[in-house]
Amino acid sequence: MRLLQRYVLGELIRVFLLVVSVLTVLLVFLGAFTKASEDGLGPAEILQILPYLVPSLLPFTIPATMLLTVTVVYGRIAADHEVTAAKAAGISALSLLMPSFVMGVVLSIASLLLTDQVIPWAMTSIDNRVALMLENIFLDILRTHHIFVRRDPAITISVHDVEGNKLIKPTFHFTPRGGETIHIFADEATLHFDLHKRVVRVNLINLNGVVPDHESFRGQEDVWEFPLPDEPKKMKARSRSIRELRESLGGITFDLEGLRAGRDVETAFALATGDFDRLDKPDMLQYDADLIVKKEEVVTNHTEIHSRFALSASCFFFTLLGGPFSILQAKRQVLTSFIMCFLPILIAYYPIIFLMMNQSKNDVVNPAWAMWVANALIVPVAWYTLRRVLKH
Repeated sequence: MRLLQRYVLGELIRVFLLVVSVLTVLLVFLGAFTKASEDGLGPAEILQILPYLVPSLLPFTIPATMLLTVTVVYGRIAADHEVTAAKAAGISALSLLMPSFVMGVVLSIASLLLTDQVIPWAMTSIDNRVALMLENIFLDILRTHHIFVRRDPAITISVHDVEGNKLIKPTFHFTPRGGETIHIFADEATLHFDLHKRVVRVNLINLNGVVPDHESFRGQEDVWEFPLPDEPKKMKARSRSIRELRESLGGITFDLEGLRAGRDVETAFALATGDFDRLDKPDMLQYDADLIVKKEEVVTNHTEIHSRFALSASCFFFTLLGGPFSILQAKRQVLTSFIMCFLPILIAYYPIIFLMMNQSKNDVVNPAWAMWVANALIVPVAWYTLRRVLKH
């Protein structure tokens, strides 16, 4: 790499690291506040999940940061007539822009790796931390007040004492939704929070209890499960790697074919026997409902896979447009150039991305090309701007 290119690359890296650090810190605290509001975490718990929030926010900050970086660096270089001096020395402007293009490609690959590998790991780690925090918070409540009450579903837990994670002389009164109260007494119990299944697993020692409409029961040891307040959350596609999404697609496609075959057999049997009322029975309607759910899962996973590639590549496309545009706007302020470049992206690029994503999830368009429409629209504008820079 030539001396001039190393100089430009050094400026790009320096400005990029500064800007991405500031934006990431701001977004991390915003994400931490959101997570705290959702799960009821305190300051100590928030500090524990902060390191895992950073990688999950980088894919959103990197493209905008790269655009601001090339705007600042090339706007200053052009304003100081360094581009003019390089052209006078026989050096093409493309040579000056090449470091930003290379950096854009590298950051696009890095963003893809973050969304595919790092973010699923970070989301899993946050869930595990929250599960551990819930257990600690719950035990602290029992240790302090010796009673825990929740209304939906109704459950009351009282204890004589708490030693570590062990409940001494616990009493459980649990009322399932639409059911009658179950009373359980034990000498001791240990708790385990399973956030994935959204249940609290209780290991009871020397227990006895009363179940409505049944006789009392006793036992040396037993395990009971009580649901957490929220319903089980379906694992989001964003929390899974591309490999896992593709493996899931294989299983979903197999289930989809089985459902279609089953529905076709039932339909053929109904038509052959003249039992047309069979077509409106709950079993046939259930086939249709299951087919709709499976189709939605297929298009959602396909959209997620292609959107990751398209959004990660936005780093390169933003650079392809921002660098030449900043050189043309050399006489303007850097912030003005950034706004002039970023505003069309904000009002056109991202709405198109979200529109295509929504249409892809509704199975209206094919995400294999739909998710690249916004990037493709940048190319002619960037090519026109680059030609003007190279010509003048």
